[in-house]
Amino acid sequence: MNYKMKALKMVVMVAVAAAAMGGAVMVLWNWLVPGLVTGALPIDYPHALGLLLLGRLLAGGFGRHGRHHGGMRARWEQMSDEDRQKFRSGMRSCHGRGHAVEPPPSAAAV
Repeated sequence: MNYKMKALKMVVMVAVAAAAMGGAVMVLWNWLVPGLVTGALPIDYPHALGLLLLGRLLAGGFGRHGRHHGGMRARWEQMSDEDRQKFRSGMRSCHGRGHAVEPPPSAAAV
């Protein structure tokens, strides 16, 4: 498949996804918000798309996400096996996996 077909396919997929998400926003808004907020009115499809766009802009824009991981990938490749294992064990302990956490001392023991 050539580049133009891939680009066209991507544009169509993005348009279909945006249309589906706009419809979902409209249905959810009309189902939830008028019953929860006094004076809130149901919205139509163009307003739902606008609300979806506004939410996306407020929540982080449209830029590529995950760019900061490129530096970590390069560092990971330069680590020795021992360093990688040390890093993994440190991450497990940060997330509560890997070893049991001792309970804090009770007030009676102090």
